[in-house]
Amino acid sequence: MRSLQINPETLGRRCVKPDPDGGAADNPPNSVGTLQELAMQRGWRVPEYTVVAEAGPPHMRHFTVSCRLESLLETATGNSKKAAKKTAADNMVAQLQSLSGGSVITWTPTTNVTLEKLKSSTAEKMALLRRSPLSIPNTDYIQVMQELSAEQGFRVTYINIDELTVNGQYQCLAELATSPVTVCCGTGISRGNAQNAAAHHALQYIKVMTTSK
Repeated sequence: MRSLQINPETLGRRCVKPDPDGGAADNPPNSVGTLQELAMQRGWRVPEYTVVAEAGPPHMRHFTVSCRLESLLETATGNSKKAAKKTAADNMVAQLQSLSGGSVITWTPTTNVTLEKLKSSTAEKMALLRRSPLSIPNTDYIQVMQELSAEQGFRVTYINIDELTVNGQYQCLAELATSPVTVCCGTGISRGNAQNAAAHHALQYIKVMTTSK
């Protein structure tokens, strides 16, 4: 497998293709192009960019865009969709380099864990989830989810949404790198509470899907 060396000077000399959102893509480092090239080289699915949230008055809009590459996810906020997309791609390249231990990207995606595999699992944390109630006050569901995901081998990513609910509460998404991908939303009076609620709802979903006949 050929490794991809990320060289900012090399990226700076590449021809830049028009950005799908309109206009030419920003000059180096062109992380959007880097991720596209990496996916083509490795036979991965192309990076997916999604507008997660929009906030602010019409003349000062802020956009939150997610970048998904295989089982990895990064998000970023900018004053335009294009700017948020570029920053999300920058963050993804940085994450790939961090996982690879250097500028040469050697990380490879792990096989997504299917719901059927979770359903047939007899491991300790999975068995505990099936028999335990998920209604005990003050439970740290983030920790419960962390232990379960480590045992079962899937990644959990929490995405904070900048825009508050109509009731003024914070919002958070919990994305599980299962097959199919599982996304659950949580709300709370703080970002931490919203994240814990998202983990709670994700655990409830897994419990229902793995115990039903």
